[in-house]
Amino acid sequence: MAVNLPPPLTLEAARGLQRMLRAEIGPGLSDRELDAVEARFGFTFSADHRVFLAAGLPHGSRRWPDWRNGDPEDLAGRLSQPVEGVLFDVERNGFWHPAWSPRPAGTSDALQVARSELATVAQLVPVYSHRYLPGTTGQCGHPVLSVHQTDIIIYGNDLADYVRHEFTGQASSLPAQATVGFWSYFVHGGPGTDPTMPTPHTPYATNAQEAVEHLRMLALERLIGRQHYPHQLIEAGLTALVLDVETESLPLLAGLSRTEHESADARFDQVLAELGLAEGLPGDDTDIPWEAARWELVRWWLRLIVNGSLAPGAGGDLITYEGWGALARPQSLRPLVDSVDAYNDWEAIQRGTREQAIVMEAERLLAGPWPPLD
Repeated sequence: MAVNLPPPLTLEAARGLQRMLRAEIGPGLSDRELDAVEARFGFTFSADHRVFLAAGLPHGSRRWPDWRNGDPEDLAGRLSQPVEGVLFDVERNGFWHPAWSPRPAGTSDALQVARSELATVAQLVPVYSHRYLPGTTGQCGHPVLSVHQTDIIIYGNDLADYVRHEFTGQASSLPAQATVGFWSYFVHGGPGTDPTMPTPHTPYATNAQEAVEHLRMLALERLIGRQHYPHQLIEAGLTALVLDVETESLPLLAGLSRTEHESADARFDQVLAELGLAEGLPGDDTDIPWEAARWELVRWWLRLIVNGSLAPGAGGDLITYEGWGALARPQSLRPLVDSVDAYNDWEAIQRGTREQAIVMEAERLLAGPWPPLD
């Protein structure tokens, strides 16, 4: 099947994108300067990234890499951070890519194999903060990735879509059209979290009320257009059944076999109707799409982060994407977004303090009025 890639970025279009930025824009990098950066650090900019930097060089914030006057050690650290993040998860969190040879028993041996494997993958090049583009010579149209260790998500279908998403809160509803080798594993089937995909949480209900709430939250997610895996609906139904929630269709949902997964949505709808949840869902009656539902979901996602059912990095990215961005960037959520956007503090990531900051901010928000006041 043919893939319709976006048109190549032009200098005029790149300058239009840069007018959306909250940054000073200096003179663009010349071809000679771009070539010198590539030679010095041993990578290549993708075609659209190269045009973007030729149109103008954003600066005035450490979140923008300064390819002209920046500290070489800082730039090298940003370039190495995606690989170092994967190695961190190999060492601390048991990550192992399925295409690699079997994992050695010893951690040091595993790290040695992983480092050798990672030496062959496409270089990720920082665009802004912890957002990266693959450095692929002459190619354009690849998604911009948000990278925290192996928590890797698509944050824009291409560079232009990313800028609109990050700086105006608007993003394309179309699926991303291209990815690159190793890094696509995390977006398509690996442990990373694409914020448009099913929420990667673990069950948490301990009583019937919480089980019904879980069913309602899944219904709200579907209401705003998020997907669910059939097993998530079935698992939620089974949990509710075990906790003595009673409806006629609940055993039918909970008992679906793998070959019957295509029936999960219909059975789930029946359960919602029998519990009276379907008619109790909020309407879409403001200028912001599904505003009330999104605020309710943000509170739920915060609670999942606090109780350990949703990884802080993944949950923070989800709230940034479906909450802060979709809700017109409320200032009340800005501290959480800033905690998620721990863009250049590798020591904090290694210590786990980035995750601690997200959890603490989630607890603070949950302790206040809801929705939180701007």
